[in-house]
Amino acid sequence: MGLRARDALVSRKPTSGKLPKLGKMSDYTAPIEDIKFTMREVAGLDSVTSMPGFEEVTPDIVDAVLEEAGKFASGVLGPLNHGGDQEGSKLEGDTVKTPAGFKEAYRQFVEGGWPGMMFSTDWGGMGFPHIVGMAVTEMWDAANTAWSLCPMLTQGAVEVLNHHGTKELQDLYIEKLVSGEWTGTMNLTEPQAGSDVGALRTKAVIEGDHYLITGQKIFITFGDHDYGGNVIHLVLARLPGAPEGTRGISLFIVPKILVNRDGTLGEPNDLRVVSLEHKLGIHASPTAIMSYGDNGGAVGYLIGEENRGMACMFTMMNNARLNVGMLGLGTAVRAYQQARDFAMERVQGGDIAGKLKGMLSIIHHPDVRRMLMSMKASVEAMRGLSYFAAATLDKAKQHPDEAERKRQQALIDLLTPICKAWCTDTGLDVCNTGIQIHGGMGFIEETGAAQHWRDARIHPIYEGTNGIQANDLLGRKVVRDGGETAKAFIATMGALDNELGAGEGEDIVAVREALADGLVCLGEATDWMVATFPKNPTLAAAGAHHYLTLWGNVTSGWLLAKAALAAGKTGSNGDAGFGEAKLKTVRFYADQVLSRSSSLKKMITQGGEAVMALAEEQF
Repeated sequence: MGLRARDALVSRKPTSGKLPKLGKMSDYTAPIEDIKFTMREVAGLDSVTSMPGFEEVTPDIVDAVLEEAGKFASGVLGPLNHGGDQEGSKLEGDTVKTPAGFKEAYRQFVEGGWPGMMFSTDWGGMGFPHIVGMAVTEMWDAANTAWSLCPMLTQGAVEVLNHHGTKELQDLYIEKLVSGEWTGTMNLTEPQAGSDVGALRTKAVIEGDHYLITGQKIFITFGDHDYGGNVIHLVLARLPGAPEGTRGISLFIVPKILVNRDGTLGEPNDLRVVSLEHKLGIHASPTAIMSYGDNGGAVGYLIGEENRGMACMFTMMNNARLNVGMLGLGTAVRAYQQARDFAMERVQGGDIAGKLKGMLSIIHHPDVRRMLMSMKASVEAMRGLSYFAAATLDKAKQHPDEAERKRQQALIDLLTPICKAWCTDTGLDVCNTGIQIHGGMGFIEETGAAQHWRDARIHPIYEGTNGIQANDLLGRKVVRDGGETAKAFIATMGALDNELGAGEGEDIVAVREALADGLVCLGEATDWMVATFPKNPTLAAAGAHHYLTLWGNVTSGWLLAKAALAAGKTGSNGDAGFGEAKLKTVRFYADQVLSRSSSLKKMITQGGEAVMALAEEQF
């Protein structure tokens, strides 16, 4: 595939959009202009595409890919979103049926070569950097959150096999997964083992060149579907005599249909869908309860070493955590667009200042304007953070200098829990605000505003709850190295002060002051955490959520400050309206979000005692 697939994608005719348009939800439009701006001016696309291996990823290629992705997202995926939510996926006998248009959309997705965007040409992929792939992923997530979960998990399965699979397993599975012909899943959770993965009971027993897997898994996203091909399950299980807890878990690849040594499909494996979960949202995504080994054992093959399954699975989980952060962004984009359009059309009330006559659309009202500005600023902040993280990941993998690769890897390790938790918390907040802007209409399912919130509600729970992400940030990513990586990154962000000082206008001055204060508070909170955690981990953990929030607010504020500086150039050399809107949005963020830094620092350093003050019987 490789270059030929890339050329075919860029030269393809616009999507016909003939798939059924279902529901009354407002249309999705890919925000191409801001996506391009954020990639180039904020995340540093040029610093990625200049690295070896990305020489062919030219600006015109990137622009063409974004335009085509926008057409597919808005013309095919978007119109299926509301109807898919209403219809849902269903288990009919032994077959999972997805909503009308979903499998046809997936077929077009595969035909367009989209599944292989970020994968090596050695496996039939296109070899694009993550920063481009993540920008495209934002469009899938925004257009149709439930649909986008299937390719997201397949991507993680490829990463695991690429890093930990034997050559034989790689040769049998990766190319089919990269092409999208087969799809992948992640099987961790069991009824008694949620976040505590070490409590799982699924068993694996060796038999010849394979293992027999028995047990039950729950919450398996796209555990089965009607897209065709094969479903490749990555399953955590415990071998006889293995150590207790996570130290005794192994990882296995368990295909729905067994794969012969020549790559052809053989007999069905001993696994089945017991039922589909009845969920608050993402109704179109089939979330399955899976049973393995009802008739003696499902055939599985070991990935990595025995009892090292969690180390292997973390490759998939870290990939998924960055992608779940993108889901937070995607649902927020859709909610913002719908709320904005509604506010412009909904006529209610008059001008509070009495200057304009007659009834006005609600976008004229200050409180509605406040909510819309909050949604807009949050979306742009999440986009900056997500794209910057993607560029960091590219550098960690591809930079020619080994020392720089290690530095970038330490940084992406730090950013991963922030991206996952902060973007999903913020995205849920945006979706909630979107309902409020709709007023009573937002509480009515027909408008579609509620669906965004329902779909987004799972994101702070996915792939380790956000409390777990906060503890991970604190214990593993900050305290473990004495705050070295964190403090170095804070210093990097602080270096922007000189450029802001050379900027012009009161908006830049306000942004500079707010960012400087945020960085001081983040630095002091980090020093407190590094000093406190070894002596009193409970006290430190009580402030972990606020600490992660402070990291998200300040890091995104730094990236938006870079956007504000670039917006001045855009205003003078390009679209003056776009540049002005960007600058005013960043000023709003500085005034309304970065201004909370000192209170967050206080909650982190002084609020822990109150969190743990009550005895259990006092609740």
